[in-house]
Amino acid sequence: MCRRDPGVAETLVEAVSMSALECQYQFRFERWNCTLEGRYRASLLKRGFKETAFLYAISSAGLTHALAKACSAGRMERCTCDEAPDLENREAWQWGGCGDNLKYSSKFVKEFLGRRSSKDLRARVDFHNNLVGVKVIKAGVETTCKCHGVSGSCTVRTCWRQLAPFHEVGKRLKHKYETALKVGSTTNEATGEAGAISPPRGRAAGTGGSDLLPRTPELVHLDDSPSFCLASRFSPGTAGRRCHREKNCESICCGRGHNTQSRVVTRPCQCQVRWCCYVECRQCTQREEVYTCKG
Repeated sequence: MCRRDPGVAETLVEAVSMSALECQYQFRFERWNCTLEGRYRASLLKRGFKETAFLYAISSAGLTHALAKACSAGRMERCTCDEAPDLENREAWQWGGCGDNLKYSSKFVKEFLGRRSSKDLRARVDFHNNLVGVKVIKAGVETTCKCHGVSGSCTVRTCWRQLAPFHEVGKRLKHKYETALKVGSTTNEATGEAGAISPPRGRAAGTGGSDLLPRTPELVHLDDSPSFCLASRFSPGTAGRRCHREKNCESICCGRGHNTQSRVVTRPCQCQVRWCCYVECRQCTQREEVYTCKG
């Protein structure tokens, strides 16, 4: 695939990095802060936690976003700008600019991630969460326009479609993580094999087929998450983690309390712009307190 589509390899690397950084940003105040080094990532991906669901969704969203942007930036040979606007009152506008090619990127991602297996429960759940990431990208598409005409009369508008900033995508997926639905499976007592997915509590089953995953783009998971308080194969725990006393120390430190350390720091302050062309700052010293979780 990478040989056939020049530019794909670089875009994949960019997408992985962007997704990981956004995950760490969204969970910076949580017990699980998206630590993905070494064994932690592999152990998480083997289980069906809420955190695993978020990882699948943010990864597919990152790849979709990065590919669409790469197309419009001219870094891919097999795609260019978005060329097929599907907008109301198209005759009133002149289509222009260089829109992000979501049509190509979403198709590529679905093929790259593969189709779900009708028999493998975990595969269906993972594929569903992958699609949630793609759908959140699609839901955030906006139309950007620029007016042309005498004295800004806007007799002609040049418009193009643009993806939402990836930080906004991360915020929406974090909200879906917080409201994720736990699903289960029915088991054939004669064979011991998993069958249809049972509907989430309080949700009606879908119609048609045995697949009862929610029709709406909600994250789903199979297993209850660990506390992430103590070091395990899923996370390094929260001992020594920095916290904010008024915001999250009680939650992150899991009732163990926190240490307080006072230190003196020097930072730029009272900055002024000087003509031309630099910024002049004073160096101010202040004392601050740092809070870390007890072991």
